[in-house]
Amino acid sequence: MSTRRPPLPLRLAVHGAVYAAAATMLVPFAWMVLTSLKADQEAAQAPSLANLLPAHPQWSNFAEAVRAADLQQYYMNSVIVALVTTILAVAHNALAGYAFAKMRFAGKRILFGLTLATMLLPLQCFFIFAYLICRSLGFVDNLQAMIVPFLASGFGIFYMRQAISTVPDALLEAGRIDGMTDLDLFWVIARPIAWPAITALAIFSFMNSWNGFFWPLIVVDSLEKKTLPLAVAALASGMYVQSWPVTMAAATILILPLIVIFFLTQRAFVRGIALTGVKE
Repeated sequence: MSTRRPPLPLRLAVHGAVYAAAATMLVPFAWMVLTSLKADQEAAQAPSLANLLPAHPQWSNFAEAVRAADLQQYYMNSVIVALVTTILAVAHNALAGYAFAKMRFAGKRILFGLTLATMLLPLQCFFIFAYLICRSLGFVDNLQAMIVPFLASGFGIFYMRQAISTVPDALLEAGRIDGMTDLDLFWVIARPIAWPAITALAIFSFMNSWNGFFWPLIVVDSLEKKTLPLAVAALASGMYVQSWPVTMAAATILILPLIVIFFLTQRAFVRGIALTGVKE
């Protein structure tokens, strides 16, 4: 039984509306990039079509942002924290998701229910307890304090559990007959099938760690341990230089790695999102 396609004018109208709505999401980013290339006098003018584009692009604003706030150190701190957090968080969440999806053990339903319950509370509710734990471990004002509290999450475990649930049990049983351990089953069978979801989770973890502001603001005091979002906030407050284009240049530097990573992994990211929607 064939389904009748909607008429062409209706399809064009729907696609046009979707593309227009998607284009509005690019407006803040475009304004940020264009402002970062303007002179201070241009940025101070009221927005209009006449001054939308910079008359003479000021590429030196990016160099000034790096020089004024010493972004190299902040950038390196953000890279270390985001990469380490992403690698360890993906490993922990994927293994826990595999355990909840394919293993049998006492208290499984209760533990999974408690894991889901952690998703009902705002993340800030955990910060008090996380700070006390980090202080007792001597992690305060160190990069470890921005990594350890995010090595696992209720969302990450649930997300990987849903993805690994799509792995056929027959493949795992065949592996057990061949003498494979549960770790071997995860690495050899489950991991390749759930790889798109693992990639999507890695993007989520990297993005959350890279953009983290509130938690680093609490646990880090010394300048040499601060991350890039804190530096951009300091620039916006006028601490280093009072220039709106320079601040927008620093914000562009902050968001650029996320855009590059997303475009490099876009296909796997979309497949990973779709994979978790498949019913068991």
